[in-house]
Amino acid sequence: MTARRARNRWGWGFEDAVIPAAEALAGAPHASALLGVPAGELEEPAGLEQAVLPAVRIAPPGGALGAICSQEPAARAMHAYGKSYLDTIRAFRGSYEHAPDVVACARDEHDVEAVLEWAAGANAAVIPYGGGTSVVGGVEARVPERFDGVVSLDVGALDALHEVDEVSRAARIGAGASGPRLEEQLGAHGLTMRFYPQSFELSTLGGWIATRAGGHFATGPTHIDDLVESIRAITPSGAWESRRLPGSGAGPSPDRMLIGSEGILGVITEAWMRVQPRPQHRAGRTVRFPGIMPGAEAVRAIVQSGLRPANCRLLDELEAFQTGAGDGTHAVVVIGFESVDHPVEHELTLALQIAREHGGTPDEPAQGAGGGSAGAWREAFLRMPYLRDMLMRLGILSDTFETAITWERFPAFHASVMGAVRAALGEPCRVTCRFTHVYPDGPAPYITVIAPARRGDEIAQWQEMKAAAGEAIIAGGGTITHHHAVGRDHRPWYDRQRPDVFAAALTGAKAAVDPAGLLNPGVLLD
Repeated sequence: MTARRARNRWGWGFEDAVIPAAEALAGAPHASALLGVPAGELEEPAGLEQAVLPAVRIAPPGGALGAICSQEPAARAMHAYGKSYLDTIRAFRGSYEHAPDVVACARDEHDVEAVLEWAAGANAAVIPYGGGTSVVGGVEARVPERFDGVVSLDVGALDALHEVDEVSRAARIGAGASGPRLEEQLGAHGLTMRFYPQSFELSTLGGWIATRAGGHFATGPTHIDDLVESIRAITPSGAWESRRLPGSGAGPSPDRMLIGSEGILGVITEAWMRVQPRPQHRAGRTVRFPGIMPGAEAVRAIVQSGLRPANCRLLDELEAFQTGAGDGTHAVVVIGFESVDHPVEHELTLALQIAREHGGTPDEPAQGAGGGSAGAWREAFLRMPYLRDMLMRLGILSDTFETAITWERFPAFHASVMGAVRAALGEPCRVTCRFTHVYPDGPAPYITVIAPARRGDEIAQWQEMKAAAGEAIIAGGGTITHHHAVGRDHRPWYDRQRPDVFAAALTGAKAAVDPAGLLNPGVLLD
């Protein structure tokens, strides 16, 4: 049996993939020159023995249920936070103000039901936990004072591929399946779900559904919404399961309510998901543009033409430079097509022609397995979370946020949001932009911010930046999040984005399935 890889307690990913101190020190001068901000001395993380966790307030259940519960400091610390910059800096320094009192690792739905029943009697809030990759405070045990304790309900063991329907191309999959686990099981049937968020190696199917996550692909089936056929969840009032259907006009859809519900309407345990054979045909190129706005116009023309590229990433000049996809003098569009059953070179030719008409210069096709500029960007994309943690240790704040806006408002929106963040951070700082997803009516801009950290005051610095970004996004008519969910960090702006009557309707739905308000209180609703 293969040994299970140990997770990094304070930061992203696995312990054996964390960038070593010696490598971080050796790379500090290059990182500083590349990013345009000074690096400081390398800081070491606080050990678990130095961590400050709150006292346990409730006792774990007895009997068989107690066997799946833990109050060990390591388990509580691991389930205390997600993986945002805010979470990481606190865990790095050993500060766990809101660690859960109990960590319950469910083995099946019966365990989920038992934990919910016990928690109700103990007046304990329950926070569903999948891969723990939330970057918006979605799994933090910060709950109202009316609760006597908090339980982190880990459903990672609910990861089986239960059933495959090869005729309809769908599969019933446990909500705890991580990206690699899910694809490994589907791969045995020659299938794929074709969903690859940046958090792929750790995040889970249930988490993707609960947060309305977006995958790597720029168009077509890209949000998890597009891939869900039906969902099953356990609530304090009973099971919630939607019917398997390709589509339905029978009123508001039960599964659509669970998508994006962030654990407040039930603990998602499994789902029927749309799958497909693995793509056999691919074609892609990179195209250079004199700036981000000409590149944006080309991307708009491509997606409005009816073409549906699998990848259509626009990187501004600095983003392209920092990720090795350009030299800093031009924006870059990474474009690619794929298909299960037919060649796609013709679609690529059409897209490149549109790019040329908008001032783009296609690069020569990459030779070999490296993939050229596109390959460099892809490698950087997968490595970014580990690099963020390395930079944090060197005293460099590196964080991201994303949004979506319609095309006609994008130029003014881009200027106001980028300007607001620069003003909040001060100089020196780097603020870059790329498109992660594109639609016929607008793009999803993804902003990266890099600045010297105010050591010892990083939390306040981050909060200032986050507030400036949130205010600019809402004032400009964008969404506070395109695919990172709301959690606790985005609540102030989410409350202003949604209609009040919808908030009242959502409150009514929660009261019906969770009368005591046990499930993830503070997320989406008070």
